Amino acid sequence: MNPALLEVSSHGTVELKIPGRAEWVAVARLAVAAVASRLRFSVDEIEDIKLAIAEACTNSIQSAGGEDAGTIEIVCDALEDELRVTVRDHSPAAHLEPLKKGGLAEGRTEELGVFLIRALMDSVDYTSDPHTGTELVMAKRVTV
Repeated sequence: MNPALLEVSSHGTVELKIPGRAEWVAVARLAVAAVASRLRFSVDEIEDIKLAIAEACTNSIQSAGGEDAGTIEIVCDALEDELRVTVRDHSPAAHLEPLKKGGLAEGRTEELGVFLIRALMDSVDYTSDPHTGTELVMAKRVTV
């Protein structure tokens, strides 16, 4: 296969590390919104992306029991036709369990967060390891 065909045009990558505490989630929202505004997203789509990143960061914080979750790493890849956001934490808890077919379990706010992320973004993938933490990769395609 021709390697030139595999190239993906990128507008750039922005990396951010925030303390894993609730008062820093707004910084992540604003940073990701700034990156998204460089692409051709509507205001509503940027609001969806902001909500998804807030839910991902909140899940990281909740998995640490609401205590300091260490550092949350956020990487935004602004590609030609999509925004890809990776959220990593190093919490030992596996907190992004897949939703069951029956829907949300009563009282499970982290399931609601995952449900919202999946509803707002075009693709969501994650890996969770009790030793290394969780990595969530979500993408929103430009629809213009």
